[in-house]
Amino acid sequence: MARTDYSLKMDGDKNARAKANELPCSPKHSIEIAKFIRGKNTKFAIAYLEDVVALKKAIPFKKFNRNVAHKRGLDKWDAGRYPVKASSEFLKLLHSVEKNAEYIGLDTDKLEITTVSANRGRRTRGVFPRAMGRATAKFAESVNVEIIVREVE
Repeated sequence: MARTDYSLKMDGDKNARAKANELPCSPKHSIEIAKFIRGKNTKFAIAYLEDVVALKKAIPFKKFNRNVAHKRGLDKWDAGRYPVKASSEFLKLLHSVEKNAEYIGLDTDKLEITTVSANRGRRTRGVFPRAMGRATAKFAESVNVEIIVREVE
């Protein structure tokens, strides 16, 4: 696993951050989740993603929405999905950034997500055996995610 630094240097004592490298989930789903939770309160984001894991609310797909069906309950948008695996990874990271903020003395009820970055990680190559002694390549995708929050007065 490659050790990478944060994409944004944040100064000040009102910021907390968390990062996860090479999560085994879909990059497209992660990018859509990151776009949705950016600028939101951490408590709201955690509650919403728990509803996504429970298949009660959908994430609006605005960039990768080709052949994506309509879902009810989306505000000002129609296409959406329930990315359960990526949402559970984001939940772990949001809980981690809340614990980091609590450790440095920030109020966890007033945390706003300022930066969320989801980038494609390394692809792991594998082989899918076929008939007649042939083989087809298959790749396992991964995602690098980082979250930076700040305390809002």
